[in-house]
Amino acid sequence: MSTTKLKRLQSAGWKTGGARDFLQLSDEEAMLVELKLALTDAVRQSRQKRGLSQIDLAQRMGSSQSRVAKMEAGDPSVSLDLIVRAFFASGGTRQELQRAIGTKEKMAA
Repeated sequence: MSTTKLKRLQSAGWKTGGARDFLQLSDEEAMLVELKLALTDAVRQSRQKRGLSQIDLAQRMGSSQSRVAKMEAGDPSVSLDLIVRAFFASGGTRQELQRAIGTKEKMAA
């Protein structure tokens, strides 16, 4: 949100904050959400970088295209282990995974 819009909302009496504030997440919950988002972004980027469709990735994992789509959309029903498995199935490396997680950690700090 732009600073101009933020100031305008605050001057009108609106309280502003992020999803963490709105959902009243603990530090641990917020970090878990950020980690999951970083991993789902990494899966999508790795898949696209290697020219794979969601169907291709699903076949490599023994899963379905709709499950891959849910994963990339950050659906809460998708487990972290499945996301990491998808990342590696897409051809992602440990170094790429570390960079993806490290980037989000720096943003959250």
